[in-house]
Amino acid sequence: MLVHDTVGTARTTAEADQIRASLRARYDELSAEYEQAVAQSQVLRLVEVGDTAGDDQADSGTKTAERDTAQSLLRTILDRRAQFEHALTRLDEGSYGFCEGCTAPIPVERLEIFPSATSCVGCKQTRERRAA
Repeated sequence: MLVHDTVGTARTTAEADQIRASLRARYDELSAEYEQAVAQSQVLRLVEVGDTAGDDQADSGTKTAERDTAQSLLRTILDRRAQFEHALTRLDEGSYGFCEGCTAPIPVERLEIFPSATSCVGCKQTRERRAA
């Protein structure tokens, strides 16, 4: 379990340590995933630079699409890793598990599914409606 059953009360040191370990493990997984994606992107770039002889427009377009996909993956991983880093910071500050918008406790079920959540369901829905 990532949060104390009674969100809104002070966590014990053991509970905070359990949450921290879970967040840190996911952060480390994302870091490893990022390093692997960077390596694959570099290989793709080397192949692209060394294999341009006889390329037509379709070949060039395919390579551009592959490069864009690789860059998008890198940005997505970095963003997710930053979310977990922010969650760890909030845990250290004592604000983890509380909505950044309204300061209400974030439901335990939401944090177990999305441990880096920074908003309650209501605030998240409001923000999504405004964005649409």
